[in-house]
Amino acid sequence: MDGRRRQSGFSRAYQLTDETPVYVISVAAQLSGLHPQTLRQYDRLGLVSPDRTAGRGRRYSARDIELLRTVQQLSQEEGINLAGIKRIIELENQVAALQSRVAELSAAVEGAAAAIQQREAAVHASYRRDLVPYQDVQQASALVVWRPKRATE
Repeated sequence: MDGRRRQSGFSRAYQLTDETPVYVISVAAQLSGLHPQTLRQYDRLGLVSPDRTAGRGRRYSARDIELLRTVQQLSQEEGINLAGIKRIIELENQVAALQSRVAELSAAVEGAAAAIQQREAAVHASYRRDLVPYQDVQQASALVVWRPKRATE
């Protein structure tokens, strides 16, 4: 197998996302502008929880780096303590989960509505065409007088 074929197969099998843990603690510290010891402290407090390798080394994702920057901003610029920041992060995660659930339920409702419309259309399509709609005479305002034909006419 040549190098191109191997490389293209590898790129399809493994795609990097914002959630992919790729940065070691020293790189994450540089990217976030924090000291590695601060990252360890945030991990101990549960503010930012990076993935772990088999050897227990921390691996940070791009989303973790962004969260570290947010924690730093809330702490330094807004003056919020770490317990408050942890609560803010928990509430933001909860809001995101609830928004996801609302989207799922909305899609389910739309699907059910579409199914009902299809069933209704099927019922309408099954109507007999030789039947004529009946209007109640009491609702009509016209008076009809019937006179039988005379035999002499």
